[in-house]
Amino acid sequence: MTRRFLKPIITKNITPNSEVKADTPLSPAGQLYQSTELNCSIIYLLGSNTLIDVDAVKFGLVDSFVKHPRFSSLLVNDKNGGQMSWRRTKVDIHQHVYTPELDPNMESPDTYVEDYISNLTDTKLDLAKPLWELHVLNVKTSDANATAVLKFHHSIGDAISFTSLLLASSRKASDLELLPSLPKTKRPTSFWNNGHGFWGPIYTICTMIVMAFNTFVDIMHIFATALFLKDTDTPIKGIPKTVGLSRKRIVHRIVSFRDIELVKSALNTTVNDVLLGITMAALSRYLNRKYAPVTCGNGKGQDVARKNYKNLPANARLRALLAFNIRPSPGLMPLAEMMKKESKVKWGNLVTSVVTPITVAVLDDPLDYVRKAKAVVDRKKLSFGPICSYSIGRFTLKYFGVKQLSAMCYKIASNTTMTFSNVVGPQEEISFYGHHLSYIAPSAYGHPQALTVHWQSYGEKIVFVLTLDPNVIPDYNNLCADFESSLKLIKDAIIQSGVGVCAC
Repeated sequence: MTRRFLKPIITKNITPNSEVKADTPLSPAGQLYQSTELNCSIIYLLGSNTLIDVDAVKFGLVDSFVKHPRFSSLLVNDKNGGQMSWRRTKVDIHQHVYTPELDPNMESPDTYVEDYISNLTDTKLDLAKPLWELHVLNVKTSDANATAVLKFHHSIGDAISFTSLLLASSRKASDLELLPSLPKTKRPTSFWNNGHGFWGPIYTICTMIVMAFNTFVDIMHIFATALFLKDTDTPIKGIPKTVGLSRKRIVHRIVSFRDIELVKSALNTTVNDVLLGITMAALSRYLNRKYAPVTCGNGKGQDVARKNYKNLPANARLRALLAFNIRPSPGLMPLAEMMKKESKVKWGNLVTSVVTPITVAVLDDPLDYVRKAKAVVDRKKLSFGPICSYSIGRFTLKYFGVKQLSAMCYKIASNTTMTFSNVVGPQEEISFYGHHLSYIAPSAYGHPQALTVHWQSYGEKIVFVLTLDPNVIPDYNNLCADFESSLKLIKDAIIQSGVGVCAC
């Protein structure tokens, strides 16, 4: 079985340019993602409405990506100190962009693209050059006329960082002279300015007590998971030692963002609450069908969860690592702001994960999945758990080293079932070096879990991306259908109930 951990180049000095630039030490999170246990990469699928002009893309990359320090640096390891660092180098764009010759009339282009991407998850990035590459697949699929697949190592940065770079390198599809608009983000409400007037101080004290209790529980939960607390073995939980190294399958579907906003407005929740609720509903449908006796399935299975056939095991424990952005300002920020030396929203891997329970049950009211998701997320917001989780990681790295940190994080990921993340995207459709993008679909792989669910908004669309181990979840298309069906059931329930739906 292929091992994908990266060994940095060992060198005394690499000076590709006449001007010598100091090396930049690898960040704590970067060291974690370079470890043997958690060697992770990120893949972005960029669907284009037209065939991709490779020369135009190369020219654009040289003028934008290549100027970024992380996309023009080698990972090196000095013999003297053994410290992994980034060292600037000259980039040959032709060694980073791949364009295989394809038959435009191939029989199944969607399957070919899926297979191509799957193969990328089983190949190493070349350490003799910066850790990224772009593959251009000029073949029409069901969602695009061509697909660009960008792969880079997670130590370069997180999805928030890369999305900011992507937007800085793009233009509005409706006006090629303008940069895309960044989504507006709400500022967090201050404890001391909570709008409760006379009762404000009492409300604040009670809130702080609740937060202190929730934080204590979350910290204990983290340590328990790292030591002994395991999820129930279900059909979507693989064996960590084999899952982390296996070839992955990355599949996506595009749904309407307006449907998400309809549910959000009707139930007075956030977009993230709705997405987590849909995920809970989809996993419940899928697992309920997997546990169904043969006599109940009859080969159909699509409506088993709806018909109250409660086949799920009682008291099953299923948890997700829920990704949290710990930057002071939530959402996307301009790239120029992230690259400032003293910026509080700087480029890098400023994310952490918290262990979050996932409801897996057959519920009579589909809206209850969203309500349960909101309750879970609201409780996590009333906790310093994400900050404490990040701080525990830095403390472990500083005093015990990267091996102990990676072992702890590996154990936490192994004892949970999946990872869930959601990144806000551009408010309108964008043009990437002159190519109007039809969708953006990111995901990550390399951690010891058989399922990762990632949501990415894009204009009036939203894309869910499933990264999974096909040996554990071979019928992944059925799982995708369960996500689509769950959204439809929740939307139909909103319309039928008339809750918060405008009659105009």
